[in-house]
This record gives sequence, structure tokens and C-alpha cells, in this order.
Amino acid sequence: MCRELGGLQAERDEPVRPSAQGCEECLAAGTGWVHLRLCMTCGHVGCCDSSPGRHATHHFHATRHPVVKSFEPGESWAWCYRHEEAADAIPAFPSESPVSHYGAPGARGEG
Repeated sequence: MCRELGGLQAERDEPVRPSAQGCEECLAAGTGWVHLRLCMTCGHVGCCDSSPGRHATHHFHATRHPVVKSFEPGESWAWCYRHEEAADAIPAFPSESPVSHYGAPGARGEG
């Protein structure tokens, strides 16, 4: 396991505070997403690479913040962009894992 993912295995004092209840950039543009990712450095919420905007990856390239955690209910896996390595699970505070999926604006039955 890389150093960045290994560092998230240790007990943390404070949670990462999610920046939004959906992809920040998609919300601003009124566009949709498939799944959400939480930057474990700053709390930016971006959309996954299956989404048209791929904002979580764009955030990594802009900031070099290496690790995202799934920001989907029941998922605790994480990905290190720097080392292209995954962890099946990392310890998370309740605020780092939503109870329900945040639907994109205008998504049928969600939003």
C-alpha cells in the first residue's frame, strides 16, 4: 500500500468536510454525474471518470491532492491517483460517507 493510502489507515482527529452534496462543478453548471468522489486532502466533491465532467480527476491534476474516497453510500474504498493504487476500505467519519446517493440536478427521482 502506498504512503498516501497507508496514512489514511491511521486514526485521524478530524473528518474531511465535504464541499457539497454533489459534484461542485456539475452543480454550478447544472449538469449531471454518475458517482461522486471525496478528496481526502481538502474535501472537494467531484464526479467520477464515468461522468461526463470527470471533475474528481481534473481536481487531482489541478491540485495534486492524491487520494479520493468514494462518496457513495456503503462504499469505503479509496484511490491514490499518484500511485494508481486502490484500497478496499479506509476508516471514515460518518460525514465522509453519505447515507443516500446525491442525485444530479434533474435526475429522475433524485436531486
